[in-house]
Amino acid sequence: MLSFSKIKVVFIYIFFIFISLFAFLNLQNENNSVLNKKVNLGLDLQGGSYLLLEIDTEPLIKERIQSKVVPLKKLLNKNNFSYTNFSISSNKISFNFNDKDIKKFEKIFFSEKDNILNSYISKYNNFELDFKLVNDSVEIFFSKFGILNLNNLALSQSIEIVRRRIDDTGTKEPTILQRGDKRILVELPGIKDPERIKNLLGKTAQLNFRLVSDEKSEFGFDELISDKGEKLIVNKRIIFSGENLVDAQPRMDNQTNQPIVSFTLDRLGSQRFGKSTLNNVGKRIAIVLDNQIISAPSIREPITGGSGIISGDFSFQEATDLALLLRSGALPTPIEIVEERTVGPDLGQDSINSGTISLIIGFALVILFMIFKYRIFGLIANFALIANLLMLVGILTILEATLTLPGIAGIILTVGMAVDANVLIFERIKEELKTEKSLIHAFDSGYKRAKITVLDANITTLIAAVILFIFGSGPVKGFAVTLGIGILTTLYSAYFIARHLTSIIILNNKNERINL
Repeated sequence: MLSFSKIKVVFIYIFFIFISLFAFLNLQNENNSVLNKKVNLGLDLQGGSYLLLEIDTEPLIKERIQSKVVPLKKLLNKNNFSYTNFSISSNKISFNFNDKDIKKFEKIFFSEKDNILNSYISKYNNFELDFKLVNDSVEIFFSKFGILNLNNLALSQSIEIVRRRIDDTGTKEPTILQRGDKRILVELPGIKDPERIKNLLGKTAQLNFRLVSDEKSEFGFDELISDKGEKLIVNKRIIFSGENLVDAQPRMDNQTNQPIVSFTLDRLGSQRFGKSTLNNVGKRIAIVLDNQIISAPSIREPITGGSGIISGDFSFQEATDLALLLRSGALPTPIEIVEERTVGPDLGQDSINSGTISLIIGFALVILFMIFKYRIFGLIANFALIANLLMLVGILTILEATLTLPGIAGIILTVGMAVDANVLIFERIKEELKTEKSLIHAFDSGYKRAKITVLDANITTLIAAVILFIFGSGPVKGFAVTLGIGILTTLYSAYFIARHLTSIIILNNKNERINL
């Protein structure tokens, strides 16, 4: 147990040195960095913004219920149903129906096979739509499970788009989590311009290109205000939408030296854009973002290359943000900021200082106690403790983990647990020295018999850390990560580094009496 081969010794210390070197990357200057890896500080340590967003699914329900009109009419006509007073509201479709057809309609409406109208949601074992009879009128609406499914899909899609928008701003280590069935938690550590982020997240970014008309169109029209303040009649017929965009980037116009946004379309969008510009040379085309015209240029020539530009009175920052919104895609529903908190960097620095002081005091007391209690072996335990902390910080650096205040608490707890392993071992060796005449056998038996106790104590704590990581969130996960990694480095430092150093002392003093 106390014998180590040369290969094993080399491996132990090469691994320790390799992992520990990463810990020192946190001390390097960002401008002269050797390797761009370090431990990131969380919201509670470096300050930043906390936002709680809520999606509004009412417009989505209205849009989806309207999309059911054509399939519903096809279903009614295909099966020769007679109906009158067909009307659409924000959340339902209603029409009058012959009572004798109700049973037949119900059978078709809830048919799982070839149902173009009412999708079956296998996840909930239920249908998307439901209907009821109200005063000789049939009302079709989203079922409870249909709305739940719609909420879940909209929320997951919104989280992905919010993540894209935040990532494109260069924010490091943001926390984006689902809260309930309609809310998204966003934590942005170290953010310098929270207002810009709020503006980006608050925009739905529904983009479409529509022709400007001199008269009201048969497809319907909207009266919108252009970027220059003029009222324009805009055709409701959409040439193409933001879904057809492949890329969008901010640029500087070489002729006017003004910021613009260049965009590239997919194949379908290119065909539609080319055909519309070919047939409408000389007319104006409105670029509409969230029902506001951001630009209304004239079509000078057909645009068939699948790319174009959006110009307006943009600053370069506005052009950059517009390109970012278009690249990330439109949110499926509007988003509202329901809660906002800002943590100042001074408060975070106070937390860092408090945590550092706590760690230094705890570390110093542990070192003094171990030297007083176990003398030379206390020095070994202290060296193993330092090695443990270096490896812990090194692994956190490799993972580029985010350190929060609970994470610092996890590191402080690791200091105590690291010494605990050595205390158990040394106390067991004391017991063995009372019965064993051989010093080597006493230390060998002490390590062997304490091994199970040390493993049991650390594995149960590791299981608790894993459970905290799985079911916890935010700072709780930070605590679980540092605690879990600390347990692994504790076992390594106790049973490889400390044991090897102990073996050197024991083998060199095997014929002498050593007090422990």
